[in-house]
Amino acid sequence: MASNLKNLSSYDPGKIPDASDMKFGIVVSEWNQEITSSLLKGALDTLHKHGAKDENIEVRWVPGSFELTLGGQFFAEYRDVDAVLCLGCVIQGETRHFDFICQGVSYGITDLNLNNNIPFIFGVLTTDTQQQAVDRSGGRHGNKGDEAAITAIKMAALQREMEN
Repeated sequence: MASNLKNLSSYDPGKIPDASDMKFGIVVSEWNQEITSSLLKGALDTLHKHGAKDENIEVRWVPGSFELTLGGQFFAEYRDVDAVLCLGCVIQGETRHFDFICQGVSYGITDLNLNNNIPFIFGVLTTDTQQQAVDRSGGRHGNKGDEAAITAIKMAALQREMEN
């Protein structure tokens, strides 16, 4: 569903598993940092709201959205986490660079999900304008960081359920 039809921060809190014993990695793009910092704040606030402890959340910054996949892979290789949130923002410019970055990041995060045994969450805004990014990072359409955190909790809980 398009985010202009749904608030990214809306969910039923009663349907969210307890995250108090879950560990999360968060990799965040420095590019468009005003936006990505807001996404990170939304994700952290939502993780904390559902019980995640500071000592179980590790944040690492990468230069741009294209680097989110390798940053995520580093979490899978070097940290014991239940899920990795990949937060970034790519805004359409005058060239096709936007298309290549968005495609590379989406394929890369899909590959991480399929090749590692933990969930990697696509928390990347791909917008036409700066205002659309603002609207989706804590503005009138909510915060994609909230949505990414809820997805991470649900997927980590699903994996635990399936393993047991």
